[in-house]
Order: sequence, then C-alpha cells, then structure tokens
Amino acid sequence: MAKKLPATDVVVVGLGWAGSIIAKELADEGLRVMGFERGAWRDTASDFNIASVTDELRYVQRQELMLRTRQNTCTLRNKPGETALPMRTWGSFHPGNGTGGAGNHWAGITFRFQPEEFRLKSHLTERYGSQAIEGLTLQDWGTTWEEMEPHYDAFDRVAGISGKAGNIGGTIIEGGNPFEGPRSREYPNPPTKQTYAPTLFAEAARNMGYKPFPVPSALASQGYTNQYGVTMGPCTFCGFCTNYGCANYSKASAIVNVLPALVRMPNFTANTHCEVLEVTKDSTGKRATGIVYVDANGDKWEQPADIVVVAAFTFENVRLMLLSGIGKPYDPISNTGTTGRNYAYQTANNVQLFFDDKNFNPFIGGGAIGMGIDEFNNDNFDHSGLGFVGGGSTRVTPIGAAPINARPVPPGTPKWGKEWKKTTAQYYAASMSIGCEASNYSARTNYLSLDPTYKDPHGRPLLRITFDFTENDLRMAQYVTDKTAEIAKALNPKMMFASPRKGPWSNTSYQSSHVVGGFVMGADPATSSVNKHLQVWGVPNLFVVGASAFPQNPGYNPTGTVGALAFKAAHAIRTQYLKRPGEMISV
Repeated sequence: MAKKLPATDVVVVGLGWAGSIIAKELADEGLRVMGFERGAWRDTASDFNIASVTDELRYVQRQELMLRTRQNTCTLRNKPGETALPMRTWGSFHPGNGTGGAGNHWAGITFRFQPEEFRLKSHLTERYGSQAIEGLTLQDWGTTWEEMEPHYDAFDRVAGISGKAGNIGGTIIEGGNPFEGPRSREYPNPPTKQTYAPTLFAEAARNMGYKPFPVPSALASQGYTNQYGVTMGPCTFCGFCTNYGCANYSKASAIVNVLPALVRMPNFTANTHCEVLEVTKDSTGKRATGIVYVDANGDKWEQPADIVVVAAFTFENVRLMLLSGIGKPYDPISNTGTTGRNYAYQTANNVQLFFDDKNFNPFIGGGAIGMGIDEFNNDNFDHSGLGFVGGGSTRVTPIGAAPINARPVPPGTPKWGKEWKKTTAQYYAASMSIGCEASNYSARTNYLSLDPTYKDPHGRPLLRITFDFTENDLRMAQYVTDKTAEIAKALNPKMMFASPRKGPWSNTSYQSSHVVGGFVMGADPATSSVNKHLQVWGVPNLFVVGASAFPQNPGYNPTGTVGALAFKAAHAIRTQYLKRPGEMISV
C-alpha cells in the first residue's frame, strides 16, 4: 500500500520544458507546487561541464541523456494485426531522462506552426474538398492562431529565440519567413551568424526565386536575460549540440532557462528519481485526487493534490492516462475512444552532396544554425492534383561533424579498409546535406495502446506503438525531396544522392524525436482528450500538456508549440480555473 502524504495545491509530472514552465507560472501565482521527475536532477555546471561534455562515446553511442530501456521502453509494430516487439535500444527517437527531459539533447530549432495548422481539417476541406484527406484522421485543434500567438511570444522570450521575423502584424518583413503567421513583435535575439553550407544553400535558393530565412534557433546569438531573470551566453559553434547538453548556457532548455529560477522559490519542491505510476481519482472518476509514485528506494507514496498536471514526454503522457483509466482507449476498428488516438511522427528526407572544390569546415556548427525555405512546407503550395497533402521545411543546418559518427562517404564505398579511409579523408570537409523535415498526417491505424504481453519493472504494461507511413506521406516525401534535389543540383556538386522517406517505419536508425499525439486537443470530446486549455474532458482538475496534444504533425519541429501550449494551459489555470474551479468549456 502507498503511504499517503499531506496534500499540496499542484503536482506536476515531468520537469522538461512543459512541466517546468507550468510549475514556474503556478508557483508565481502563489500555489504550492511539487514537481516529479523519473530521472536525476541535471545541472549545467556539474553535468555538462566544458571538460567533459564533448564526449561523443558517452552521449551519442551510449545515449547517457536518454531514458534507460531497462527502466521503461515501448513495443512497436507497423500494423494492428502484427505482434509488437520491445525496443531494446533507442533508434528512431530518443526519449530524455532527468530534469530538462529531451530538451537537454535537442537541436534547438524553434518554429511556430502556421495559422491554418490549428484548423487543418477545415482548411484542407475548404480548399480541396473532403476527398483530398480521405483515409486520414485529421482534426482541428479547437484553438486558433490568435489564441496561440501570445503564448508563442512568451516561449520565445523565456527561451531567448534567435531569428528574423517574416510577418509582424500582417506586414511581410524582408529576410524573414514570409509564410509564418503574423507575430506581435520581433524575435528577442537576432539570427545567429551562418556558416558556409547554409550560406551557399541560401544563395542558390534565392537565385531560384525562393525566399530563404535564418532557421529560428534556441541557440542564443548574444548574451540574453529572460523574464525569469536567467541569463544565457552566446553560442560558440562548438559542434557538440544535438544529443549533448550545452556547457556554455547557450542552448535553451528547462535546466538553463526555467529551473534555476523555479528551484529558488520556497513554494516549489522537486522530487527526482521518482516514477509516477498512476493518477488517482475519486469514486466518481470525475476528479483527480493526486498521484501514486515510487521513489529511489522502491517505496510507494500517494501525493494528494488539488490540481494534477501531467507534462511528460508524449509516450509517457499517453501511457499514464491509459494506466490510470483516463478516457476511453482508442479502438481503430470502430474508430471510437480518444486515449491513444491520432499518434503521428514525421518524415525525414535529405539530399547528400559531395564536392571536389569546397571546404565546409563541418566541425563548426550547432543544432539550429542554418538557413531554410518554406515554399514546399505544409499547404504553402497548391496540392491540387498531386495526390497528397502536407509538406516539409527545407533547410541546411550543419550540427557539427563529430569525429566518431561523421563519416560522409558516397553510397557504395567499402565499410572499412584503405578505400574507406581514403574516401573519408576526401569528403569529410567537402560534403553537405540539405534536409527536408516533413509532415506526418494522422491515420486510423496509427495509434498508441497498452501492450498485452510486455511489462516494465513495476509490472505495468509497456506502451505499444502501432505506426507506419501512409501512402499520403510517401508521395509527399518523394515530391519534396525532388524539389530539394533541384536546389542541390544548382550547387553543381560532383555527386548527389537523394533519399526520400520510404516505408515501412522501423527503429533501426534515428529519424527524429518528434513523436506527437495520442491524447489530442480539440473542441469535441468524442474525438479529443483535452480541450483548448489542455484540460481533460470530464476530469476538470487534470491537465495533460505536451506534444501528446497535437492532432497531427506538420513540417516543423514541435518544441516551440509545446512551450506555447504550456504557457497557454498555465494562463488558463491562473486566469480562469483558480477563480472558478471546474470545466472551463461546457459541451
């Protein structure tokens, strides 16, 4: 039996971006907030010291910042009729572990979604007819760009995003992204300087009539202090960014931008090495009463709370809801139920270029330093007659060619030996890649559920992923990769190799950690789990916040929207819920 603790005002499950922001905002309101994190407390000075952080073996090969699969993993299959098998190592995506979560090892690319993305089903139906999205389970978000923009702005400020606005108040600004929604003001920091490869790409794209812009980046281009009084240092282009923590306090994360302020507040308590097992409910099932968790000693505790916020990684948000009996589990046969519905991913495409006459100095870089175009993203181009919807963000972002993994050689090169060494030396500095990170639109048979066979060390079922790319995704991937190849060809490389996403999906190689959906937001409780305030339908004191709320995934990185949703939920709790606890939206 769990030992019952004294009640608190708020418990927050997960101390990554979403959980840390909500905890800080509610602590500012004067509430007693307790945060729970499965992993360890992480701190830049001790965990990501400049003398030890540039360790490729430790952070890339051994995945030190990732969740240990012996703690918890997922099972996977492509189709509902298949038997799912567990992931023994992380390949396709990298769930984080410890305070800061996956935000510690992210690249830092920080787009806002476009206005039409929040009413995607309606938008595409109005423009192309319902037949254009047949076979997909697209949904509107139940919110609007106008409601989201102030919270995007709040996240930009807390994370110190570097970039160039392309649309301020409806006025298109030269040098920014002309396809973005109207923002209220300029980015808090100017764009980072660009290295050679993005500069070359932008020049070629501009000559072809496209409008390149600096990729919005959570790497600070200059010294910056945010609204919480926390200071960042400018990025040094060290090249150890993606998969690593940042020793320079330059890459925004919860441990850099939020937790240093939050942990000093007397009404906040962080509980690390504590795994939350379930959200508890009262006898009616219409009120969350707190959580049950296991601490580092294996002791089980019940923490009562007036408000419960679940803000973990997508997979654990959904799994915790399934284990806690929150909502009806999704059934792909009847297309009913909401918990687990509309799981989505992204499609990663690229064109690799090899030159004889260029030196890109690829060891200089960062996860979000680059240039991009958006002409072939989302619905920025006419899809009539193409046989698909969706698109991707095309960009060059050299992350830093680390010594173990950076071996860019043309296909057909031997895997080892004299010829491999010669080719590695020839092309290490003379190759570049143009990527196109593209959308993945939800389908009926892509969903999350509890596995009937495999269990975690606590005896709880693992989360089962049922997912594969649809024909819509694969047609889209081929189209955007062909367009990317046209730009690549204009650079006149010695060789180029286009790699559009092909099916089936597997765990054999890293693609992105942009997993979304499963506990989605919307205006209809029959097809969504939370309302536009991230409040669970029918359980009004429970809020589930994160990329799990996305009904589908556009051609952008999710973190900026996760941060905006965290501010959105916190704002609703502060301005509406606390004044009148209960359902903030009646249906």
